[in-house]
Amino acid sequence: MGRESVGFPLLEENVSADKDKSLRGRRRKALCFLLGFFIISIAGITTFGGDLTSWLLRERNNLEKRIKINDADVVESEQGVVAADDGRCSEIGASVLRQGGHAVDAAVATALCVGVVNPMASGIGGGAFMVVRSSSTLKAQAFDMRETAPLAASKNMYANNIQNKYSGPLSIGVPGEIAGLREAWKRYGRLAWKNLFQPAIKLAKDGFIVAPYLALSIARSAEKIMSDPGLREIFAPNGKLLQAGDKCHNLKLAWSLEAVAEQGPQALYNGTVGEQLVEDIRKAGGIVTMEDLKNYKVVITDAMAANAMGYTIYGMPPPSSGTVGLSLVLNIFNSYGTSDAAKGNLGLHRLIEALKHMFAVRMNLGDPQFVDIKKYVSEMLSPSYAEHIRKRIIDNTTFPPEYYFHRWSQLRDQGTSHFCIVDGERNAVSMTTTVNYGFGAGVLSPSTGIVLNDEMGDFSAPTEATPDMLPPAPANFIESSKRPLSSMTPLIVTKDNQLVGVLGGSGGMDIIPAVAQVFINRFVLGMDPLTAVQNPRVYHKLIPDTVMYENWTVIDGDHIELAEETKKFLEEKGHQLEGKAGGAIVQLVIQNLQKTVNMGRKNGRELNEPRILYGKLTAVSDPRKDGRPAAV
Repeated sequence: MGRESVGFPLLEENVSADKDKSLRGRRRKALCFLLGFFIISIAGITTFGGDLTSWLLRERNNLEKRIKINDADVVESEQGVVAADDGRCSEIGASVLRQGGHAVDAAVATALCVGVVNPMASGIGGGAFMVVRSSSTLKAQAFDMRETAPLAASKNMYANNIQNKYSGPLSIGVPGEIAGLREAWKRYGRLAWKNLFQPAIKLAKDGFIVAPYLALSIARSAEKIMSDPGLREIFAPNGKLLQAGDKCHNLKLAWSLEAVAEQGPQALYNGTVGEQLVEDIRKAGGIVTMEDLKNYKVVITDAMAANAMGYTIYGMPPPSSGTVGLSLVLNIFNSYGTSDAAKGNLGLHRLIEALKHMFAVRMNLGDPQFVDIKKYVSEMLSPSYAEHIRKRIIDNTTFPPEYYFHRWSQLRDQGTSHFCIVDGERNAVSMTTTVNYGFGAGVLSPSTGIVLNDEMGDFSAPTEATPDMLPPAPANFIESSKRPLSSMTPLIVTKDNQLVGVLGGSGGMDIIPAVAQVFINRFVLGMDPLTAVQNPRVYHKLIPDTVMYENWTVIDGDHIELAEETKKFLEEKGHQLEGKAGGAIVQLVIQNLQKTVNMGRKNGRELNEPRILYGKLTAVSDPRKDGRPAAV
C-alpha cells in the first residue's frame, strides 16, 4: 500500500467548522456558564465580593476568548465524519480525511490528540481496541492493542496489598496503543506516519486549553496528582491545580511523540523513549522492563461478527466482553419476536433484566490465549441461549441477584475515550482507548511525559475481598503477558452488507449498558441520532441490586434525568432506584441510506463488486463530555 508524504496544516485551538450543519444552537452560553461553576468548585471559592452573576459573565467572556468550541453536537456530511469526545480531536481527524487520508490515518491522528488533551482517560501509556471495516473488501478486522501483564507479574502478586493492583507503579501494564496504531496504519494508511503526529505534538508543545471535563478530572484526582512529581509538574505547575481555561503544556510528551513519529514504534518498544520510560517505572517501584516492551505483540484477527435484530455488528473478541455482551442482550430482545418488545417502560424493565443476566455470565470470560472460553462465547452469541434467558425474564417483577446464577465478582473497570470515523469511501473505524482509572496508575514518567496506565486493576486477584462478596473470577487471574478482561465495546454496524452505523462508549462497566441503549434507541426504536445518544440511561451492576438512573446536569447545561413516570413504573416492578450524576459517554455515526444515495462511481473511480451505497453521514458526540463532531 503506497504512502505518500502529504503534509497538512497544524491546527489551532479554534475548531469551528464552517461546513458543519448544526442541529442545535444553544451550547456556548450554557457551556461557558458551567465553566464558571467549574472554576469556582475547583478553586474552592465559597464567598465572593460583588455580584455573582457579574463575576460569571466576566469569566464567560474571558473563556470565550481563550477556548472556542464548535456549537454542534451533530454534523452531517456525505464526504466523511469524525465523532470524538473532544472537538479539537474530531477536527484533527477530519483534517486528515480532507487530505485524502484513510479512516485509519484519521484514527491515528485522533487517538494521539485525545491522548494529549484527555490524558486522564487515554494516551500512549495505555492500550486500546480498534475495529476497522474496509469498503473495498467489506471485511472487518479487530486490532487488540490492550495492555499486557509484565513478565514478572504473577497471580498472587497483590496478596499483601490489594491496592497496589489499582494504583501506583505495580499497577502498570505493558502499553500497547502505539504498536496497535502502527499495525493498523501499515495495513490501511495512506499518509506519512510522521505527519499524523504533528497536530498532537503541537498541542503538547505549544499548550492546549484545559476543557471543562479535564478540569473536573484534575480536581477529582487532586490527591493523586499532588502525590506524583511527574503529574504535579504538568497538571499543578507552581503547586496550583490547572483549571478550565488554563493552558497545559507537556514538552516531554511532545519529545516522545516526535521520536515515535520519526523512528516508528521502535522508539518506544526498543529505543530511547522506552529505555527512559522503563527507568522511570523502575525508580518508582514498578516491574515493567525493556524485555516486556520488546515482547509486546498486537493481536490482529477478523472482527467478531454477530447478528442482532436484523443487523450485523462487528466488534472485538475477548478479552473484550463488549461484543458478546451486547449480542446476548440484543438476542434476548430478538427472541420476543417483535421490535415492540424494547418499547416504553416495559422495554426498559426488560433491558435491566437482560443486563443483569448478561453481567452474571460475562465474568466467565478472559484472555482466550490463556483460558478456554469457547463454551461461554458460543452461549453468549447463541439465539437459543438468549431465548432460554428471556423465558426467565418476568414482565411484572424483578429478582434478587442469586436468581441470575451469578458466580464471580464483577470487573469494575473505569475511564476510557472513544471515537468513530467514517471516510468518503465508507471505510470505518471504531476505537476505544484507555489508561483505566483517572490518570491511570497515578504515575507520569518525568523523562517522557507519558501518563502510565493501571490496567493491572482489571485482572482478578485470588485474595481480593470484593465489593459484591463473590469470589474473584479465575478466568481473569493474572499471568505474565496476559490481557485483562475489558468492558470496552467498539462496534461497526451493517445491514444487508452496507454500513449503517459506528458506535462505542467510554466509562468502564457502564459502557455495555450505554452502548446497548443507544443501539436500541437508534436501530430498533428509530430515534434520530442525537436523541438516541442524549436519551436518559439506566445502569445496573447486578450487585448491589440497584438500578442507577441518570440524574445530572451535563457539560452543556442540559439536565438529563429519567422521567418520573418511568421511575414509578420500575419501582412498581420491584426495582430499587438511585440517581446517578454520571454515566458512560457514547459517540455515534450513522449512515442514512434512505436519502442522497449514489451507486457505482465515487471519487473518480469505478467501483465494481462489491457495490457500496453512499448516504448521508450523521455524527454525534455525547454532550455529557466535551465532545464535538467534525465533518469533511
